[in-house]
Amino acid sequence: MTEAYESDWLALEIGNSRLHWSWFKGERLVKTWDSKHISKISEELMREILPYDLIEQFFLKLPLYVASVVPAQTVIWQNYPNCRSIDIKDIPLIGIYPTLGIDRALAAWGGTEVWGCPCLIIDGGTALTFTGVDSDRVLVGGAILTGLRLQFISLSQKTAALPEVTLTQKLPNRWANNTIEAIESGIIYTAIAGIRDFILDWRDRFPDSKILLRGGDANLLLNYLQILHPEVGEKIIIDRNLVFWGMRLFHFSR
Repeated sequence: MTEAYESDWLALEIGNSRLHWSWFKGERLVKTWDSKHISKISEELMREILPYDLIEQFFLKLPLYVASVVPAQTVIWQNYPNCRSIDIKDIPLIGIYPTLGIDRALAAWGGTEVWGCPCLIIDGGTALTFTGVDSDRVLVGGAILTGLRLQFISLSQKTAALPEVTLTQKLPNRWANNTIEAIESGIIYTAIAGIRDFILDWRDRFPDSKILLRGGDANLLLNYLQILHPEVGEKIIIDRNLVFWGMRLFHFSR
């Protein structure tokens, strides 16, 4: 291996709620972790965020690749001397449109490379998104709706009487007899029904497609699907690193 092939580099996915980090040594993914959004880059803060082994390298201009859906956070990291922001124009999939989220585009690129085509990527994060790519690596399209946790937060914040509800692994009664379970039932059962419907429609079009699931609620969504629709849930693959696989492709394509 060459020195460049073995060298350390960082990938940072800036999501709506958190910073998602990965540490690569060449092509090998060493570690992933999350941290909060920041207001500035400082030595004290980076010592809290980064693994100890990377702190010195970071301040010696360790390569940092950034994919962001939060412009205010993007600006902060662009002040780092060896930062390279990944743009939607950098993604080689066919049919990419200018307003497609860079996280969705990278996840699709990484998913097709690691798992093959066609594939459907479901992201269970702040937003719940669907992104489909066919066997020719053409973006078929997708959909976006409010994520599970944001639905719960919206109800509690935008109504006068409804309480804040915390998600659990346990499915609520569909026909609830109290307000908390009624909220859980309404959000969870309709969300899972919608996810199942998108998956079934995609499989009608692409029977041999992989179904890939990522995001903070990936395990929760898969648990619900396996309980309610085991014939659907059993074929879903969780891969939380899809965006990082796309960033790795970008790193080695330069």
